[in-house]
Amino acid sequence: MTTSENDIAGLLIDEAVVNAARALIKERPRALLGLVGAPGAGKSSVSEALLNQLGEAMQVVPMDGYHLSNLELARLGRAERKGAPDTFDSAGYVSLLERLRTPKADEIVYAPGFYRRIEEPIAASIAVSPQTPLVVTEGNYLLMEEAPWDRVRQLLDEVWYVEVDTELREQWLVERHMRFGRSELDARAWVVSTDRPNAERIEATRARADRLIGWDGGCIRFL
Repeated sequence: MTTSENDIAGLLIDEAVVNAARALIKERPRALLGLVGAPGAGKSSVSEALLNQLGEAMQVVPMDGYHLSNLELARLGRAERKGAPDTFDSAGYVSLLERLRTPKADEIVYAPGFYRRIEEPIAASIAVSPQTPLVVTEGNYLLMEEAPWDRVRQLLDEVWYVEVDTELREQWLVERHMRFGRSELDARAWVVSTDRPNAERIEATRARADRLIGWDGGCIRFL
């Protein structure tokens, strides 16, 4: 397979996947759908594909908005492990999901986003209207059982695990790291030392997902 990470943003999404998201909306005033998977699996691309179909009925709120800042990671001595579970404000993320779970009339909930061009989160950069019926949150650790991550799963109506071939996923990661300034040598070293151990931890939670989703024949489908 020669698909690059840039290519997957333009892939088709199967009608069954879109209909499953729509079904969540019909069942409750607001649904929270989690997309989980190893680093580089294409979670953001699945979110974008759903958003293209559902439009204003959906908002994406990434877990990555709760990355600790680079300054704080340096202070804690965790900069070389950025992306590991303890490099996020996990309790803050849980609190956001609790607010999103029970929207209040006329209250906009502001969430942080994560911006790879600066490798930093920016607070209050994503607005979630109280009228938005579906919030999709995507991230690595939605199914972890260690506190406080263990509170995430109970706040989500469904969690879909995004699966992709490991070799391809790691190549996508190398390409991504290079796009944002790393040399190929440094990118491959980061994948081995940081992304791969995180991926193994995430893959261990796969059985807790409601459904598996992935890339099949140029289309995002349930597996």
